Formats: sequence, C-alpha cells, structure tokens
Amino acid sequence: MLKGFFNVPAPQNEPVLNYGPRSIERAALKAALAEGRAQVIDIPMYIGGEEVRTGKTLEVRPPHDHKHLLANAHEGDASHVKAAIDAALAAKENWETMPWEQRAAIFLKAADLLAGPYRAKINAATMLGQSKNAYQAEIDAACEFIDFLRFNVQYMTEIYAQQPISSKGVWNRVEHRPLEGFVFAITPFNFTAIAGNLCAAPALMGNVVVWKPAPTQLYAANVIMQVFNEAGVPPGVINMINVDGPVAGDVIFTHRDFAGLHFTGSTHVFQNLWKIIGNNISNYRSYPRIVGETGGKDFVLAHPSANAEVVATALVRGAFEYQGQKCSAASRAYIARSIWPAVKEKMIADIASFKVGPTEDFENFVNAVITEASFDKLAKYIDEAKANPDVDIITGGTYDKSVGYFVQPTVIQVQDPYYVTMCEELFGPVLSVYVYEDEQFEEIMNIIDNTSPYALTGSIIAQDRYAVTQATTRLRNAAGNFYINDKPTGAVVGQQPFGGARGSGTNDKAGSMQNLLRWSSPRTIKETFDPPKDYRYPFLDKEV
Repeated sequence: MLKGFFNVPAPQNEPVLNYGPRSIERAALKAALAEGRAQVIDIPMYIGGEEVRTGKTLEVRPPHDHKHLLANAHEGDASHVKAAIDAALAAKENWETMPWEQRAAIFLKAADLLAGPYRAKINAATMLGQSKNAYQAEIDAACEFIDFLRFNVQYMTEIYAQQPISSKGVWNRVEHRPLEGFVFAITPFNFTAIAGNLCAAPALMGNVVVWKPAPTQLYAANVIMQVFNEAGVPPGVINMINVDGPVAGDVIFTHRDFAGLHFTGSTHVFQNLWKIIGNNISNYRSYPRIVGETGGKDFVLAHPSANAEVVATALVRGAFEYQGQKCSAASRAYIARSIWPAVKEKMIADIASFKVGPTEDFENFVNAVITEASFDKLAKYIDEAKANPDVDIITGGTYDKSVGYFVQPTVIQVQDPYYVTMCEELFGPVLSVYVYEDEQFEEIMNIIDNTSPYALTGSIIAQDRYAVTQATTRLRNAAGNFYINDKPTGAVVGQQPFGGARGSGTNDKAGSMQNLLRWSSPRTIKETFDPPKDYRYPFLDKEV
C-alpha cells in the first residue's frame, strides 16, 4: 500500500492550547498582538511567486477598533486576474507531475509551521483582522487549519491506495489526475482555516489555484501565503489576488481552462456563479467541478425531557461564540414550554456575565461583528423586533458602533414560528426562540424542516431516546451535520466532516476524502502482459 510504503505520519487532531493567565502561549500571543498593532503593514497580491503591488490600496482595520489602521492591501484589476491564470497554467505541468509524496511533504511542513513558529502570528492576525477572541482564533486559524493540512494528506494517500482488482495476465490501475485547467477558490471572512483549505486541498491533489480571499480576511490571508511560501509551495501553484468579484468573474468564468470552483460564502452569490458557469458551459475544455458551502439557518430542538442547563449552554455557546458569525451558528431554537422557564433563567444569567469588547482583552467573550454593513443589518432586525408587539427581547437588544461594531448578544422570543428572524440568515449574535407546547413535538419537527431553505447544521437535545431517534429520522434532510445533546457548531476535521445540502451547498464535506475526490479526474489504465494474437474465440471452433 502507498501509505505504508512511504510511512506517511498518521494524523492526530492538533491539541487546543488554553491561553490561561501566565501561560507561555498567552505571552507569545500577546506579543504578536502588540506587534500587529504597532505597525501598518503592506499586503501585496501573490502572482507567480512574485509580490505584486499596484499602489491602489484598501484599508484593513480591526472591526472592534475601526479607527485603527492595520494594513494597506493592494487592489488589482482584470490584468492581474489574467496574470494569475497565466502563472497557474505555467506552473501546472511541473506541479501535477511532481510525485504525490513530494506535494504531501510541502503541506505537512506548512502544518508544522502553523503549529510552531507561525501559531501566534496567524492567531493574532485572525484576532485583529476578523475580531475573534483567543480561543476562537486558536480553534480556527491554528488547530483546524493544521488538521485540514494533515488529514488531507492522509485522505490523499488512501485515495491513491484504492486500486481495482486485476485478473490473470492483466494489471489494472487508476491514476488520479488533477483537473484539466485551474481551480478558482473564493473564501470567506469568518474562518482562516477555510480560506487556507479551499486553496490547499485542490493544490494537494496536483491542481493549480487562483485564490480570491474576502477583503475582510486579507490580514490573515497574507500570513497564509507566507506559510505556503516558506513551506515550499512552488511559484504559480497558489496565486492570491485582491480584485473586485465581478471583475475577477468576468475573466475567470469565460476562460477556456476554468476547471473548478471551490467556494464558501453566501447562497445568493453561489447560485449566481452557478448560473454564470452554466451559461458559459460550452466554452470550457471540460465540465467544471462546482463545490460550495453557503449559508445556514441552524436549529436547536429541545425536547421536554432535555436538561435545561444543557440546553441553555448549547444555545449561548452555539449562538454567541464568534458573534454568531459561523455558518453553523445556532440562530433558531424550539424549546418545550415545560423547560422554557429554567432555560430562560440560565440563559439570561449566562449572557449577563458576558464581557463584550476588543479581542486583545482576554476577558471578553464576545467581540465585534465584521463590518459596518453587518452591524447596520443586525440593528435593523433588532429595531423591528422591538417595535413588534408579538416579539419580546429577552435579553440584549442594544448596539454601538462608535468604537467598534459591537452588537450585544440578543435573544428574541417570537409567537410566530415563521417570524422573519426565525427564517432569514442574520449572521450575527441574535438568537430567535419559539416556545412550543410539549405535546406538539411532532408538529414542531415539520415546522423546523420546512421553515428554511438551508440544511447545514441542527441539534436535538433530549434525555428520551425515543425522541432522539424520532428527530434523527424526521430531520435527516434538514441538516448535513446533526448533533445530539450538543450545540450545532464546532465540527472537528477527521471527526465530523462538515457540509450541508439544500440551500447550504453541495455537501462535499470539507476535511474528508469526499472533498479531495472532487479535485481529481480518474484515469483507468489496463495493461495486458500477453495480449491475444488471433481474434477467434474458442466457441468458434468446429465440433469434431
């Protein structure tokens, strides 16, 4: 087997550091944060191994301190998109013919760099640029990214090791070729690990990539490119551009060698890109692979048998960690009336203990939402809820953007299970709760299944195993990641492959073998050692 022959290190999930007071990792992170705030850096584009600066820049500022300037990021135009494609295609032959174990070594080195000398730097960049607290940055920018890189190598070796059987005198084998062309990766602001994985996963399988990170994630994206370069990713294999989306799309989606889209972002954008690709389908050398993870309107269903403390903890963590800006965040909850008073009491007490503020203060549990546009959208929904006589603000409901884009964790209780905040993705620290009568458990599952176009994550919390079984079966299409007695967030690479269906994406499960298979184009090879030299089969022989 290939894995055994090359002795690929068996992956283990990267341990999460705790950053407790007086810990070594806390001191290192504090130093990296101070260094980041003390200087204004210059973020180039990376095309063909060169740092490209245009002189036209956008300002990068911390969402929790929008008057402070972190960086100036150079912006490109259509010519830079074309240059990135040309660089990728120029690198393609050497990269795809490089032995797979050499590609693996590069990304295993990147993982070790992230686990060691770059850990504090990439976590600090994520804290400053995306307003994540120390723990949220650690589980994302360090641990999950490291896990993606290491586990993907393992999955790649398993893919290559899976070979067909061969009959006597024949050797059958399958070659997993990269796609014929280049892959376009579009990545979001909310997870540094996703940004790194969406370009690294296709590259590991021998593809070349043009990568467009979200403008609000450029500060950490710059560190990702530094890690890739130091790990030995050859010039042109991964090219990072900072170009307006429609401008980039006009070049990429009309290019004959466009071979695949690796996307995480909004459902609307993904659906629009799919239409554009469809309209250009006859122009391409091959049918492009389209892999996308989009939005969610993720639910928690609490049965009458549920432990109220478990429900409350799952909700406050699931809804308010990273300000609810996770695709998997708990944003709608359905709670049995008999346990609602106890759940409500604990939630209010827990949320009252939250500290809200900048990420550099490690006592703050909640930080800022990503942009002023996000802040304004959330404020609008909160104000509408306050004005509606059928909606109660249980806690929170205030906001302030004078220093940073701070929205207080808000819990809304609705009388209508189809109220707007129960249906629409808000992507912020707002949780909507509907209290149902205990005997309406079956009815409420129908409502959950039909309320939202999404199907990303969801959970059932119950002590009654019949209820768990019933919900697991009834809601099987309502969530691609389903949790029992837990919050609907926190998928771990190698443990819970992540992705949803319906309006939430193509469910190709990032951090799994399934995702890597999308970036290969198998070729079956049959070799016959003693080929026949006569067309005649025995059945044609004349009977004697």
